[in-house]
Amino acid sequence: MAMIGLADIRAAAARIEGRVLRTPSLRSDAISRATGAEVTLKFENLQATGAFKERGAANRLALLSEAERARGVIAMSAGNHAQAVARHAHLLGISAVIVMPNTTPLTKVSRTAGWGARVVLHGETLAETHAHALELAEREGLVFVHPYDDPAVMAGQGTLALEMLADAPQLETLVIPVGGGGLIAGCAVAAAGVKPGIEVVGVEVAAYAALAQRLAGQPVHVGGPTIAEGIAVRDIGEAPFAVIRAHVADVLVVPERAVEEAIALLAEGAKVVAEGAGAAGVAALLAFPERFAGRQVGLPVCGGNIDARILANVLLRNLLRDGRLLRLVLEIPDRPGVLADIAGKIGGAGGNIIEVSHQRLFASPSVQAAQLEVMFEARDAAHGADIVRALEASYTVRRA
Repeated sequence: MAMIGLADIRAAAARIEGRVLRTPSLRSDAISRATGAEVTLKFENLQATGAFKERGAANRLALLSEAERARGVIAMSAGNHAQAVARHAHLLGISAVIVMPNTTPLTKVSRTAGWGARVVLHGETLAETHAHALELAEREGLVFVHPYDDPAVMAGQGTLALEMLADAPQLETLVIPVGGGGLIAGCAVAAAGVKPGIEVVGVEVAAYAALAQRLAGQPVHVGGPTIAEGIAVRDIGEAPFAVIRAHVADVLVVPERAVEEAIALLAEGAKVVAEGAGAAGVAALLAFPERFAGRQVGLPVCGGNIDARILANVLLRNLLRDGRLLRLVLEIPDRPGVLADIAGKIGGAGGNIIEVSHQRLFASPSVQAAQLEVMFEARDAAHGADIVRALEASYTVRRA
């Protein structure tokens, strides 16, 4: 399979113009202050389907022959490629079948079906989903649109870097999330062509570090739960891998916690909603600050399709880690006025009580005592610690 070049990416940019949003690239003060780098974000979460995958899908489908369009297309994906193929097939009047893992977030399933595609849920992993999609393609005569191991898809994804470097030519490093490798391969070719010498760094999540393992000559072992399901890919595509070896400087592996912290930082600091895969670039800056300190870094918020419940849980977990949300258990005397005293101490110090549970019968060692569980919000960890000390002056307190 021939390696793509800058000309292929420029041709893709012309081909998809008007079909895919030219998303803004803006410096983020919040992310820059949090990481120590000068960070420019490219907001691919603003695409119609909420992710960069539209670029590759639009380019690939635009290159279909009339006979291939008549046959229809099929794709397999955890969600973003699925939505992209479904949308651009719909816009071109092409029938589409999308095979998705059983574990795909419901929001991605419903949005994919909303573009008129026939959605088939099959398999616990992308490998199983992929195999089933190939079976259906053979059985029904459909054109298989690979999410990353396809030169036309890679070229489409590379248009992201073309736009970013046009808007922010000062960038020294691009930090690109890696699943199957299509995005980083396309962006690396574009970056090398437009700005020779620019550094391109990949990011994988710890449970799915296939590229890092493969580059190190190690057997690939991946699997396990991750919030970054969009890059939870078992295999790196062969076409992207050839490009990555030629153009990518480094691949960083980030822990799950860093991805959660990145989602929360983007939401609270940059006012941007990102899914786990979309926040992986920021996670790399949080996990390896010394690697990027003082550098001009560009990274895509490459997807914003996160389930509302998961986002809420991530934000609450981050509040707990930061010490801004505290849950305490207090041993208190069972007499009138104690609850009011505790509420007064918390509220008087500026804390915001979220939840209270008062247990007399089962949790306390004495009928003259009771146990109180209280959850409250503080401005920051130091403020929370001050409130805890005020409570400890009168009561026995432990963290729940």
